[in-house]
Amino acid sequence: MAERTSVLEFRGVNIHYGPVHVLKDVNIEIFQGEMVCLLGGNASGKTTTLKTILGMVEPSSGDVVIDGDVMTGATTAEIVSKGVTMVPENRRLFKRMTVKENLEIGAYLRTDRDNLEGELEAIYEMFPRVKERLSQKAGTLSGGEQQMVAVGRALMAKPKVVLIDEPSMGLAPVLVQ
Repeated sequence: MAERTSVLEFRGVNIHYGPVHVLKDVNIEIFQGEMVCLLGGNASGKTTTLKTILGMVEPSSGDVVIDGDVMTGATTAEIVSKGVTMVPENRRLFKRMTVKENLEIGAYLRTDRDNLEGELEAIYEMFPRVKERLSQKAGTLSGGEQQMVAVGRALMAKPKVVLIDEPSMGLAPVLVQ
């Protein structure tokens, strides 16, 4: 049987903010189809871990590996082109654009644009409220609705890895479930 290659790996990653040692020899291996949750209190390194994956923070030592390629020191654009996308903590939608425009922008870097309408339909099925708001400006949505659009936008990129910082923030309990 062939050995599985991880889609995302941390190999002995250390992060320092000045003298503060935030991440200490972190080793993570995540495979296709897995869902991993980082739990911890405030200032425990969760967001730093996500920023390190995206190349926004460079490890003091260790490597970030995506699809078998060492990406330590790579730009965020290079990492995104490898199939990594993020839903940031505060959603960061384009507030003056419509919901549909925000969703479509998620597919901006894709080269395969064959089934965008079908993929939009899948987002609408996952989040029916989003379909009701397609022509509405994203900045006028409730916090929970904005979170749904932000997740939908990330999925439109057809990513291999989706990073979500504070995924349930602003969502109704029924949607969290």
